[in-house]
Amino acid sequence: MQSISAGKPNLLWLDLTHDRSTQRLIEQFDGRCNNRLCGAWPDSGKDQYQQTDMICAHFDHPDANGLNFLLGLKRSYPSIPITMFTVQHSEELAVWAMRAKMWEYLVLPLDSGEFNRYLLILKQLIEARRAVTSLGRRPLLDCDLPLPDSIRLTANHQKHKALGVVMPYIDQNFRDSVDQKELARRCGMTPFRFSRLFKEVNGVGFMEYVLGRRMEYAKQLLENSQMPVTSIGYEAGFKDPSYFARAFKQLVGCTPSEYRQHLCQEGAASAVQPDTTAAEIEQVVLSLEA
Repeated sequence: MQSISAGKPNLLWLDLTHDRSTQRLIEQFDGRCNNRLCGAWPDSGKDQYQQTDMICAHFDHPDANGLNFLLGLKRSYPSIPITMFTVQHSEELAVWAMRAKMWEYLVLPLDSGEFNRYLLILKQLIEARRAVTSLGRRPLLDCDLPLPDSIRLTANHQKHKALGVVMPYIDQNFRDSVDQKELARRCGMTPFRFSRLFKEVNGVGFMEYVLGRRMEYAKQLLENSQMPVTSIGYEAGFKDPSYFARAFKQLVGCTPSEYRQHLCQEGAASAVQPDTTAAEIEQVVLSLEA
């Protein structure tokens, strides 16, 4: 396996801080990555985003302007993953980052374990991206996303805050076995209360949410790597290849192999059904458990 230095990730850094401290953060990555620092509000139309493996947005105190800028950047360059580094952390900000489909959300300062974990998963992502042939890509964000309640100071803040203890954990570990009862315990809730609040806040039940995250991850691997379909199922968290194939076909409308073939032949072919609704995901979960 290649070392990180053998094929260093190309990181484009956006300094969205108030104290212009991004250069100090970049120094931690010197020697491990190829780093380029942009101004505070770079023009999204410039070619500086070309040949970029990761956009790194550095915040000290996130505000509405910075978050809306990231949404616009995601729309303009949907195929480039974004990591959000922030000093000021809130649970709802982490949930917002997940819903905005930021690739990673990291709270500063980074300890050595978190830093090494990030470099490892960054390396794995870059290897997958660089193995891509000329596949078509679909925008990962196609609708306006409201700012987190902790930024907008609305009345729903406490509901999101109650789940904020575990939402980043779920987002980072959805490919593993995640015990709903243990998560409820971490939040100081009964499993029943946790289940109700989770669906109220996220719009889908816990199992539907995890299944949806796994499916999105599997689709990204199908689009951006040459991994065998069976391996993709395992990588996305499905222990049974037949379960993965059945769930994928019910949710997406075709098998994983057909999905990849459509992308290769037509660049996100029209034969693939649109994004699955929450109700459809819930129905698939019920049918597969039957």
